[in-house]
Amino acid sequence: MTGPLDGGAHDGRDPDERAAFLRIPAPRTAPDDMTEEERPPTPEQRQAPRAPEPRRAPEAREARETPPVAEPLSHKVLMSLLGAWALSACSAEETALVEAHLTECAPCADEALRLRDAVGLLHADGNLDLDPLLRSRVLENALGRRPARVPVPGWAAPYDAETARLDALLRDIGDAEWHAPVRLKWYEDEGAVSRRTTVAGVIGHLMTVDGLVATSLGLDDPLGSDASAHPTERTESFWRAAKPPPTRTVHEPWREQSHTLIRTVSFAGRGVAELSVSYGFFALPLRDALLDRAFECWVHGADIAEAVDYPYKPPTSGHLHEMIDLATRLLPAALAIRRRSGLATPARELVTAGSPGRSLHLEIEGAGGGDWFIALDSPAAVGSRERAVAQVALDGVEFCQLVAGRVSPEDAAAGQDGDREAIRDVLFAAATMSRL
Repeated sequence: MTGPLDGGAHDGRDPDERAAFLRIPAPRTAPDDMTEEERPPTPEQRQAPRAPEPRRAPEAREARETPPVAEPLSHKVLMSLLGAWALSACSAEETALVEAHLTECAPCADEALRLRDAVGLLHADGNLDLDPLLRSRVLENALGRRPARVPVPGWAAPYDAETARLDALLRDIGDAEWHAPVRLKWYEDEGAVSRRTTVAGVIGHLMTVDGLVATSLGLDDPLGSDASAHPTERTESFWRAAKPPPTRTVHEPWREQSHTLIRTVSFAGRGVAELSVSYGFFALPLRDALLDRAFECWVHGADIAEAVDYPYKPPTSGHLHEMIDLATRLLPAALAIRRRSGLATPARELVTAGSPGRSLHLEIEGAGGGDWFIALDSPAAVGSRERAVAQVALDGVEFCQLVAGRVSPEDAAAGQDGDREAIRDVLFAAATMSRL
């Protein structure tokens, strides 16, 4: 149903009148209620020329279009972003704010450098294993700045260094690796010999033989006062008595004993270097005995490292040279023992003690290298370049492996020249210097 206001068909008007009614505009606002913009222009305003709008400078337009600058972040927020910044995980705006802050805040700058260094260790191809020589370099640097009040004698330094390197290896391995199998090798007469033990068994072997040096200094013998003076018998006795087999508990007694030896010789003075140390069937002055123990410590440390897959380098060049020198000084006596057993050719030319005799020129190359001349016919003779009848060239580490029984005499020499019998006798004598 429609009504007059609805424009219905029955409102009482004709169609034209109704259309006019529908076109009536809505009531207008009174002039007093209008704003200046809503009021219609006056005749004068309609006739006046319209002033052009002023043109804005480009700089003004750009200023209006530039977004507002972000407010600076607080120190606490910027400090929390340092980790993400070190990983290059910040946005461009955050990176700019952090780097601007680092130029003003020294503590944050130091922390940022430490974080960047730490990120460098996160690469998968990085090697986190410590350099086995790190301890010796740190100690050398420290002692160079502040010498020890009671320094370790120079002749005891190789033993100190090698026991420290082996101690570092042992501290890095786990409990299970102390039971890893180790094959000890040496050379007897004309053939190689081996013995199977464990990592703990090797340390027990080193400790029992080091006990010979301890007793010569008046210290306690780890096997007791009635123990044998023969290194092999001492080791066999320790292994038989260890029930159950030795574990990592042997580590601390061995290390404490080596520390005690170093402290004792450091306080004992100069005369102690010539003190005799008995190995049962031969004896060495203390300075040579500790060098021999340093050599054994390195060789067996390498055996352990191979068993547990641990990086282990040879001794420093200077210490390696001293070990090679000791072996060459013992070689004429070892050759004489083989000759008495019928395992070497008879002496060809005997000379008076202290006189030059037939010699073999041993040329050691690489680390610890040098030239040595081995007397062939008598331990009392003096090796001489002028009386050399043969020459052998060997790498320093390979020569030590030969002396330790790890390399056969047939495979040892890289270069040989001269008397073939003399060369064979010396190489086999060097191999039979090895022992358990």
